[in-house]
Amino acid sequence: MMRELRSEAIVLRHLDYGESDRIVTFFAPGFGRLRGFARAARKSRRRFAASLEPFASAVLHWSPARAGGLVTLKEAELIDLRAGLRTDLPAIALAGYACELTEALFAEGEAQDLVYDLLRALLDHLSACGGTPPARLLFELRLLNLSGYIPHLLHCASCFGGLPGPEVTFAAGQGGSLCPSCAGGGRSVEVGLLTLGSVSRILRGPLTAFAEIRLSPQTLAEGERLVADTLRCHLAKPLRSASFLEQVLADEAG
Repeated sequence: MMRELRSEAIVLRHLDYGESDRIVTFFAPGFGRLRGFARAARKSRRRFAASLEPFASAVLHWSPARAGGLVTLKEAELIDLRAGLRTDLPAIALAGYACELTEALFAEGEAQDLVYDLLRALLDHLSACGGTPPARLLFELRLLNLSGYIPHLLHCASCFGGLPGPEVTFAAGQGGSLCPSCAGGGRSVEVGLLTLGSVSRILRGPLTAFAEIRLSPQTLAEGERLVADTLRCHLAKPLRSASFLEQVLADEAG
């Protein structure tokens, strides 16, 4: 008899299949990202109800996959639907982007408990406070750090020497910050040495803090350029949710 597994999880997305079934992508501590087949999920209010909605936290019960296929979802118990998130378009857009970025940077079945903690903290923040550019930047920086893709910040990525500042050439394709002697050629952006210091402090700070952190306009603008350059190097293709998020945030700004 096949054993049943059980864990708290965050639903990243779902896909309706056939007349009543659903394929669900979820992230669970100790298991990482998994995909499951929920038979009759759109009809069974007793077994699943609203527990399989994107961005919800739920306790999921499933049987392991056979030969690399989908796990079989048996039932789910809703923990938090995050209703506040669902009434705010920037929050919905940022939640969708965060889930897609998590999928893009971490392989299926790769247990990443700190990633789970970070994603849960972001979704809770979005539900309580709405979606904002600072929340996006904080999440991106921390996720890049957890993925191992964060570039060199406070020393030259090429010669490992110091950075004179106040402006620094940053080239993710060459490993990160570059001193004047090593800069030149290839794609790069300019960021301030103060911004690099702020980013470094963020990465040393609490993983799940969002509302408590304030970013200056300069740190926000230059941090966004730094992250965009880094993601271009590590994503196979642009995320479908990114352009929608950018349009929504631009409309909010005004």
